[in-house]
Amino acid sequence: MHDICNYDEYFVQKKNCAGNLGLLPEQKFTVVIRMLAYGSSADHVDEIARMGKSTILESLVRFCDAVETLYTRDYLRRPTPRDLQQLLQKAESRGFPRMIGDYRNRKGQKSIILEAVAGFDTWVWHAFFEVAGSQNDLNVLGQSPVFNDVLRGEAPNITYEINNTVYQNGYYLDDGIYPRWTTFVKSIPHPRSHKQIFFAAYQEGYIKDVERCFGILQVRWAIIRGTTRLFDEEVLRSIMMTCIIIHNMIVEDEYDYDADEVYEPDPMNTALTRIYEKLMGPNGEPMQHEPLVRDGSFMPRMIERYMEMQSSYIHECR
Repeated sequence: MHDICNYDEYFVQKKNCAGNLGLLPEQKFTVVIRMLAYGSSADHVDEIARMGKSTILESLVRFCDAVETLYTRDYLRRPTPRDLQQLLQKAESRGFPRMIGDYRNRKGQKSIILEAVAGFDTWVWHAFFEVAGSQNDLNVLGQSPVFNDVLRGEAPNITYEINNTVYQNGYYLDDGIYPRWTTFVKSIPHPRSHKQIFFAAYQEGYIKDVERCFGILQVRWAIIRGTTRLFDEEVLRSIMMTCIIIHNMIVEDEYDYDADEVYEPDPMNTALTRIYEKLMGPNGEPMQHEPLVRDGSFMPRMIERYMEMQSSYIHECR
């Protein structure tokens, strides 16, 4: 509350022209949280908070803008070396060495599809919610920036060996609808041998992490599973990002990372966690990158990485 009040004076209690005190910050925050958590409309909460409908809607929009501006850097960040070590070690302990997340899209009757990458703790590392209209999972994948680091050559160099073949990049688990790319590992549709059945059971069990994340988001924030109520696309995107950011705050506060887990004594000084060092700033903060630029000198190498990333042959060999 203090952070947002310092960011936007709209939430600070003020006196009107008659010298009477206006609404408290707690009133505005309460109606916003009720709308996000219960999916309530402004008409449902105006009597509870003794606020007008227009003030409630403006509070919602300003609150989401403030949360996204203040906390995106910390709560929708790319994995730090310590984060990446936790992801890799957890994935390896569950049978998927060098797997860095679960990738899925979630749509229903909505007009905008949420694309997300989530970890074992349901922390959302990547969220893309900007494609409106009649879209499907493959169209969203084609427009998403999730693999821009791979195309730039800035993806973490995660080396591992499977079936006597050495691979250089991590991968995501997904379901059968996505293409056979090097960066995706899908389940086996009709497993027959014991080995195939064993792999399919592990892969389908692990990918439930991202399904669980979608379920938690929809239960915790009813506004994202309800009707859009004529909000424009930018407000919808801001509401979704706000719900994900606060979800990640709750995960950070409640998840017990120390329970039955053994990590190296100095996780910031190991070969496993140095793969992101070149991407970190002088104070340890993630460096910000410009949008992907396809100039003349960059194009040939980018195309080479693009073809490598989408190689179905490498996918099948793995």
